[in-house]
Amino acid sequence: MSKTSPRPVELDVRVPVWERFFTVAPLVLVGTREPDGRFDLAPKHMVLPLGWQNFFGFVCTPRHATYANALRERAFTVSYPRPGQFVQASLAASGRCVDGTKPATEALPTVPARRVAGVLVDGAVVQLECELERTVDGFGENSLVVGRIVAAYADPDALREADRAPEDVLAAAPLLAYVHPGRFAAIAAAHSFPIPEDMHR
Repeated sequence: MSKTSPRPVELDVRVPVWERFFTVAPLVLVGTREPDGRFDLAPKHMVLPLGWQNFFGFVCTPRHATYANALRERAFTVSYPRPGQFVQASLAASGRCVDGTKPATEALPTVPARRVAGVLVDGAVVQLECELERTVDGFGENSLVVGRIVAAYADPDALREADRAPEDVLAAAPLLAYVHPGRFAAIAAAHSFPIPEDMHR
């Protein structure tokens, strides 16, 4: 005898639904250059590859410095922190001082980007350098910022290779996930997805 699923609760779509349940997303730090030449790092979780080629997008509001900086400089960086760097990622969300600086961000260990004007979080498992491709406005108060990846770096432990089992890769380089709202998780294991043989991307 199968158990009957509970009847779904209808949510009020006159307000955003995203605070009513948990969702999982990557947590990254987006780096941009400020007008005074310093660099800012801001945590983002509404991020994704755009298609199968080297395009990357993140959601941001035009009210934030990250959006203005990326638009002005035509570039940004992306660092995927390790689970052990979650405190650093949290610090990057600190507010700005009266003079517009973010001392907490300046305390984060960084390395210079090579192809764009920017910095990357030192020790991040994956690092991307992007040239701005376009912005798409109009998602309420938010916009999609799209970049073309012009340089990418990864910890050797995180690389998928023919002679390495997926379980070994994840165990050696766990992923940091943001569980919205307000939680995080380390992903060190995953199950194989049963993809049909005739499925094509």
